[in-house]
Amino acid sequence: MSFSLAIVGRPNVGKSTLFNRLVGKRLALVDDQPGVTRDLREGAARLGDLRFTVIDTAGLEEATDESLQGRMRKLTERAVDMADICLFMIDARAGVTPTDEIFAEILRKRAKHVILAANKGEGSAADAGVIEAYALGLGEPIRLSAEHGEGLNDLYSHLMPLSDAFAERAKSEAPDVDVAIDEDDPEGPRVPTKSRPLQVAVVGRPNAGKSTLINKILGEDRLLTGPEPGITRDAISLQIDWDGLPMRVFDTAGMRKKARVQEKLEKLSVGDGLRAVKFAEVVIVLLDADIPFEQQDLRIADLAEREGRAVVVAVNKWDLEQEKQAKLRDLRESFERLLPQLRGAPLVTVSAKTGKGLDRLREAVEKAYDVWNRRITTAHLNRWLTGMLEAHPPPAPGGRRIKMRYMTQAKTRPPGFVVMCSHPDKLPESYSRYLVNGLRVDFDMPGTPIRLYMRSQADKNPYKAKKKTTPSRLRKHLGKPPRD
Repeated sequence: MSFSLAIVGRPNVGKSTLFNRLVGKRLALVDDQPGVTRDLREGAARLGDLRFTVIDTAGLEEATDESLQGRMRKLTERAVDMADICLFMIDARAGVTPTDEIFAEILRKRAKHVILAANKGEGSAADAGVIEAYALGLGEPIRLSAEHGEGLNDLYSHLMPLSDAFAERAKSEAPDVDVAIDEDDPEGPRVPTKSRPLQVAVVGRPNAGKSTLINKILGEDRLLTGPEPGITRDAISLQIDWDGLPMRVFDTAGMRKKARVQEKLEKLSVGDGLRAVKFAEVVIVLLDADIPFEQQDLRIADLAEREGRAVVVAVNKWDLEQEKQAKLRDLRESFERLLPQLRGAPLVTVSAKTGKGLDRLREAVEKAYDVWNRRITTAHLNRWLTGMLEAHPPPAPGGRRIKMRYMTQAKTRPPGFVVMCSHPDKLPESYSRYLVNGLRVDFDMPGTPIRLYMRSQADKNPYKAKKKTTPSRLRKHLGKPPRD
């Protein structure tokens, strides 16, 4: 990416719509109500032959610094300072407002390069607003329609000369990409690099402290936080270096019980968080120490396990807990009882506010990723299977004995194993759990999802499936008439 472009403007002028069009995906939430976007969202944009990073921002509003809108404005101002180019959008149908004039003055002072765009510019109703835009003193406005894709050629013409100036800088800072990695490499797991960082999603219920935790890891207030539940709406991804561990971390919207999710906007937010889980490699399920392991926490953890992701359970707000030892004992007992499918997964107590426990959380994430990539040789597996069968032979449902011939690992991320056996459809689920639990203990794979597949070994008799050749079939094959 040669440069970064921040899209700024009042609420509901179409910033997220243009962001989605430039990245070619519906990454940012879009709705008719103003103020949908709250955090900064980055994406890889494409416009003609230009490749750049585009940043969607919260709508600029006049508000006190302590209010939610004031904190949103601070994040947008941070994006203005970070970006190489700012695209200042106004609503051509509404015309230039006093708020537009105030923020145009701010951009003239703070931004390195400013491009003015009059969005919703389709039709004659926008003519007056486009003419008014000249009065902002930011040059000739681009007449855009982000909804219909009009005016993008003009945007390309403005960006092209500026992109040349950033090309040399981009060449020196470009990360190493498109590195071919064999995920089943017997030498060990893929080591995260700056070009291919470890993908981590932080999920949990509203107000569990997800954004605060990520800000503490970053060492700066990069994500919007506050006492109000449900501030985060988009699944925001940030690339960071956590004490030498390259990582792309996803901050997701809080997930409430489905019955309580009524607003269209919240439904979109939860769907965005579910997609982040699917794109992650390690999922941190963040619990509130005051109300841990509620029904929704269990559903989130189960979702991560069903998606086959490595899971780390972190209990936040530990600094407020008075009886720490007793509470920790209760947490471990509840974890073993309520989430048996994640038996042995790391359980870490942290305080996102003070930063205590973050070193243990980092170690847990790295260990979970290592286990998720674990590979075991076929010879080792078959020696282990023999011992398991001798200790507890499989049952014989209906008097039919189930023979397990051999076992091999088919994949990693998460580990998946295939057992060749007779009558795989007759094997009880309880015996599969016995083998999975044995794998966890004997090969040190706590917590990670393990996939176990029972397959029937094909009969080696090559003639069994063939039809018997009779004289009548042979005459028919040779084209001779049948005998009377």
